[in-house]
Amino acid sequence: MKDKFLHKTGIVILAAGNSSRLGRPKQLLEYKESTLLKNTVSEALKVPNSFVLVVTGANKEIIEKELNSAEITLCFNAEWENGMSSSIVKGVNELLHLNPDSEQCIITVCDQPFISNLVFENLISEHHKTQKNIVASTYSETLGTPVLFHKKHFNELLGLKGQEGAKKIIKKYSEDTVSVSFEKGNIDIDTEEDYDKLLG
Repeated sequence: MKDKFLHKTGIVILAAGNSSRLGRPKQLLEYKESTLLKNTVSEALKVPNSFVLVVTGANKEIIEKELNSAEITLCFNAEWENGMSSSIVKGVNELLHLNPDSEQCIITVCDQPFISNLVFENLISEHHKTQKNIVASTYSETLGTPVLFHKKHFNELLGLKGQEGAKKIIKKYSEDTVSVSFEKGNIDIDTEEDYDKLLG
């Protein structure tokens, strides 16, 4: 069992939020004959030498029912109301439990419809090429998800609190960070208007 996690990049998909601005679980919005979350999972599963973790929280039962858990690892963040950082901490803890020798992980969200396996693979190859320990996606003049962290920064991830997310670490270690362009990475779904625009 352990072998399936060895020497692999863990891809941690954050899917715990309650989509308060949307009013229904955005993880399950229909997209490309699938859902936003399933689309993210299927792209992550195409990445060679990786394993996929999905962190659930609000609406856990209906979201888990949607996923084929044979291919991925599901972990429940009981503290999802404490913000994104609690899901990052939960995901990284689970990653280290499954594979204590993890070299790196990618943190990603489930509401970027234009995510693809190439976006993830570009992060990994940029890390190998530059030897920088944080590789963030860039769009709309900002650095964001998906973002790759080398194990050197795992303790910082595990120390995150509240709403801060991983941006705090990217800022703190800007000299150890490199970015990769993610076209349309700025498109995410927070409101019905966002979703209508996507479908339109």
